[in-house]
Amino acid sequence: MHAAQGILTEADGDCVAVERPDGKSAVFIICEHASRTLPKYFGDLGLSTEALSSHIAWDPGALAVATKMSGSLDATLVYQRFSRLIYDCNRPPESAGAMPEVSEIYTIPGNQHLQTSDRQARTNALYIPFHDRIRALLKERAAREQNTVIVTVHSFTPVYNGRQRAVELGILHDEDRWLADRMLDAAVEAPLYRTERNEPYGPEDGVTHTLKLHGLANGLHNVMIEVRNDLIGDDVGQGVVADYLTGLIQSSLEA
Repeated sequence: MHAAQGILTEADGDCVAVERPDGKSAVFIICEHASRTLPKYFGDLGLSTEALSSHIAWDPGALAVATKMSGSLDATLVYQRFSRLIYDCNRPPESAGAMPEVSEIYTIPGNQHLQTSDRQARTNALYIPFHDRIRALLKERAAREQNTVIVTVHSFTPVYNGRQRAVELGILHDEDRWLADRMLDAAVEAPLYRTERNEPYGPEDGVTHTLKLHGLANGLHNVMIEVRNDLIGDDVGQGVVADYLTGLIQSSLEA
């Protein structure tokens, strides 16, 4: 693929969306893998409709859960409007996973043999504006002395590389475990789901980039939530999970 200049057209719109920018809650929600939409420039990346609907393109149900949590908490929500197949905003530009050539069982033709200029164009169009918007919002909150904890919301597949995953809810953290510890304690008190620490991924898998970039770097408590996506395949499931997570977070912050 040739160097992508002008990746996003006016018809595509902005890469980042914000709901409740002036939300009163301390909770600041980020959803990096909210969408499976591809900018028109990229066509279908050489992938089937099945592949583009699957977990390789986005985190099914994650945005719906994040949106419900945002509404319940009056929390600011920031999410990426385009597929992680173009750029995974939870990975730094130097990471191979930022623009993956292979994801799970799928080879991604449109991501093969990208030139440095291609990678830079994607970084400029998607990664930098997304994280710059988060930085700007956090700066505004700091200026008005609003307490902030960062919560990122993701989903994962029930089966990965042929292996069934028993875990239903993952509470992930990097060096700062303050909020994760409290949420895990609260989950023991209200055991609706099989909940585990740093599962099905952990810091060693490179999944805590956003937490480090905006949480650790700013001295803000932070946590990453992973929900098994068969639990949030419809509005009812999404509502139940969102209510449960909202309760865990509220009780954790009160504690």
